[in-house]
Amino acid sequence: MTDPGKPLFWRDARMPHVELRKVEDGRKVCYAPHSHTQWSLGAITAGESTFRYRDDEYRIRAGSLVMMNPEWVHACNPIDDRPWAYLMLYVSADWLTRLRYAAGLLAAPRWQDIATAVIDEPAWYDGYCRMAACLLDPRRDLLDKQSEVVEYLSALMHSVAGQPTQPLPMPPALLRELAAYLDAHAAEDVSLDALCRRSGYSSGHLIRAFKQHFGLTPHAYLINRRIQLGQRELKQGTPIAEAALNAGFSDQPHFQRTFKRLVAATPNQYRRSLPEP
Repeated sequence: MTDPGKPLFWRDARMPHVELRKVEDGRKVCYAPHSHTQWSLGAITAGESTFRYRDDEYRIRAGSLVMMNPEWVHACNPIDDRPWAYLMLYVSADWLTRLRYAAGLLAAPRWQDIATAVIDEPAWYDGYCRMAACLLDPRRDLLDKQSEVVEYLSALMHSVAGQPTQPLPMPPALLRELAAYLDAHAAEDVSLDALCRRSGYSSGHLIRAFKQHFGLTPHAYLINRRIQLGQRELKQGTPIAEAALNAGFSDQPHFQRTFKRLVAATPNQYRRSLPEP
């Protein structure tokens, strides 16, 4: 049984710029005032706590987001020993600087502190929880996790800067070339970094422009192609487990869930609908 007082850390060597910490019982994880070299973004998932941030103090509760600039002293602690829980995302300041600069939110590629300390808007909280769930799920692939982080943080950075997220245009020919690359490598572990290198565009710009042109993010496009590969395998009589692997899914249950979501039928139902040989 997992100890609710023991923090859980998520890390992936392929995404060294982000780290996620999950604590289910914050009463057992109390802090003296401290700071981080990274920019930090936390979500209170249960209960209430105090948030001391430099000279200010906030009372935060489930649904609140808190932001901490690099090297800014802060501390979050329980109120009267009452239960509370949280998620904390630590983001490389250099990586986030590049993301903000590429989005046109910084005049130069140098870190600039963010004035916002607390957000109490349900949409941002819900989006954070979806992003965290993606990172913590071992069945989600690399492009999915990279895209979730970039999409969420790009939109959030535009919001705190008071600017809308309008993608700059990308040449349709370049977008079609990226789609063709995803078609050719649909069963492989494609990374967002590889797509950025091929296009020469930043990750946030690429995702928004691709979605604007195709109606799907690069990851959603890739998953759609994988399901089409799976359908082709099933039509050829390939067993479901083998079809899942050949289509790029890590296991059969993941293939089955995704297949049903996109095809509105299970792989077995789809196989049975094919004419008998």
